[in-house]
Amino acid sequence: MTAYQNIFTQAQVRGPIEVGVSLPAGYEDRVGKPFFSRLLGWIGNAQLGPIYLGTTGVASLITGFIAFEIIGLNMWASVGWDPVQFVRQLPWLSLEPPPPEQGLNIMPPLAQGGWWLMAGFFMTTSVVLWCFRTYLRAKALGLGTHVTWAFASAIWLMLVLGFIRPILMGSWSEAVPFGIFPHLDWVGSFSITYGNLFYNPFHALSIAFLYGSALLFAMHGATILAVSRYGGEREIEQITDRGTASERAALFWRWTMGFNASMESIHRWAWWFAVLCPLTGGIGILLTGTAVNNWYDWAVAHHFAPGMDISATHVGEPLPLPDLPPPNVAAPDAGALQPTQPDAAIIPTPDATIPDTPIEGTAPTVPPEERPAPSEQAPRN
Repeated sequence: MTAYQNIFTQAQVRGPIEVGVSLPAGYEDRVGKPFFSRLLGWIGNAQLGPIYLGTTGVASLITGFIAFEIIGLNMWASVGWDPVQFVRQLPWLSLEPPPPEQGLNIMPPLAQGGWWLMAGFFMTTSVVLWCFRTYLRAKALGLGTHVTWAFASAIWLMLVLGFIRPILMGSWSEAVPFGIFPHLDWVGSFSITYGNLFYNPFHALSIAFLYGSALLFAMHGATILAVSRYGGEREIEQITDRGTASERAALFWRWTMGFNASMESIHRWAWWFAVLCPLTGGIGILLTGTAVNNWYDWAVAHHFAPGMDISATHVGEPLPLPDLPPPNVAAPDAGALQPTQPDAAIIPTPDATIPDTPIEGTAPTVPPEERPAPSEQAPRN
């Protein structure tokens, strides 16, 4: 079984087409004729299809396509329908939310955020329908609803950014634009406006769960690949009837990580880390601007950050000026405030003549007509 000791599967085992377990009565049949793909076989199962969509799946795809078309066509129109410029500038193109003067108007002009609201409505409808579809599919197959709740956690963050927080702030302009770099620019501007998200504790938790879930998934995937020569990829069998693959994997983890993670428990670790990433991130975004106007000030007040004078780059309420004692200086008399008249004797008048005798300590002045020509001047060293 050395064929499994590679980053891709060299041996692709193919058997009869598998159509899956029988669905309960009343469910629609699966569609599409299954076929095999060698490219997919390098990663895992080589069979593609059949596919089950159902009512919610079809509705999700339709509404998602409408949102995609609204965003794409607006971006294309912004470059004058030039296909070359559309491809070149695509990472920088955007569909912006309504301006601040529109507030929470649900029917702004199309050119002033109307298209953005329509795209957001159809995109939200699409992802919510797909989430509901995962719930229906899990119930039909007798599975747990873990995927549905994981999907809902991601939807929570999306709704906070584009719907819940803008409503609490009283303006759609607080929402995120559609676009690659424009949405990243929004994140940078958002952090600067509200005193640096670095000091937002929920943002810190979100990043910790983000990096942690990436690490856990990578470690788990690497461990299963490492014991695949012993059938470790058949994890359900290893959970119910522990074999040499799970024994070796557990021993490896205890030796290298310091604690044990079973074939089942590692998935709970990874699921919680991944779900808590958007969940805590959404809480941090929701509190920004609604409960906390400046995260740096909040961190200083809660002894989370050192207090310092950052008035040059301070965002938010002006910092109070320090209480300094008044200077001990006597007030000048009123006469001293009057401007003094200049001494007329030292200001030359047009009729004044320059004295022939130079002032002591200065070089004599040579009249222009007596100065040597440039060619007669001494060369410079």
